[in-house]
Amino acid sequence: MIKKEIFRKIRNIHIRTNHMVNDVFAGEYESAFRGRGMEFEEVREYTPGDDIRDIDWNVTARFGHPFVKVFREERELTIMLMVDISSSGLFGSYKQFKQELAAEIASVLAFAATKNNDKVGLIIFSDNIEKFIPPQKGKNHVWRVIKEVLDHNPVSTGTDIAGALNYLNKVIRKKAVTFLISDFICDNYEQALRITGKKHDLISVSITDPRELSLPQAGIVELLDAETGETVLIDTSDSNFRKGYSLLSQKKLNERFELFRSAKIDYIDIRAEVPYLDPIMKFFRMREKRL
Repeated sequence: MIKKEIFRKIRNIHIRTNHMVNDVFAGEYESAFRGRGMEFEEVREYTPGDDIRDIDWNVTARFGHPFVKVFREERELTIMLMVDISSSGLFGSYKQFKQELAAEIASVLAFAATKNNDKVGLIIFSDNIEKFIPPQKGKNHVWRVIKEVLDHNPVSTGTDIAGALNYLNKVIRKKAVTFLISDFICDNYEQALRITGKKHDLISVSITDPRELSLPQAGIVELLDAETGETVLIDTSDSNFRKGYSLLSQKKLNERFELFRSAKIDYIDIRAEVPYLDPIMKFFRMREKRL
């Protein structure tokens, strides 16, 4: 049974994004991920214009004239949503916490997947695997997935991206389109990212709040690390400190994106102050051109 409050949240997301998913997002989603798997169907005689790379040389040798292999697109996909629910997500200087933004993005992706009759699965993680829902089809299943994303009460506060990726590789054997939704405030996940990127079609959805890149001039401020509980006093009236903070924060963000590129991992750069539809659509169109 879905609680009334969570039901309202799901309905609000569905209503708010219904046009997006039905008329815009779903079409872009299908185009971006079409033809991700091809299955052999039959052989037929070669006709001018066929790709010579599809020639079946064994059959050609047997009959003395060229035959080509015919493949059928495997349209059905498995979509895995990996949602970081660590305590660093309980921060937001704009309209909502990063964790709420992550849940909404996951919900929209789930709605788009079910519109295309794809299977959807979920891994919610902190520094533990908090919840795993195996991929299935259907609206009822997707509502369950979204309910878990919006309603889950985390057991732990930390972040272990490597552990979550290793778990994905164990429980999902077949190649899946995997959206890793996180603020990536975590260390030592580079190797796991590269390994998972070779096994699955991995897309990193990186969420950044504007205050993580620049600080306002607000005098002495106490900052709390939500994951460790540590606090520190900083003087935001010091322009040199603010400048150094911005430079260091941007450097870390650039290094994150460079890691994705070097690992050949696609990524979507989500900024909390900018509507998330724009970067997602830009990503889908880029994927479509690449196919």
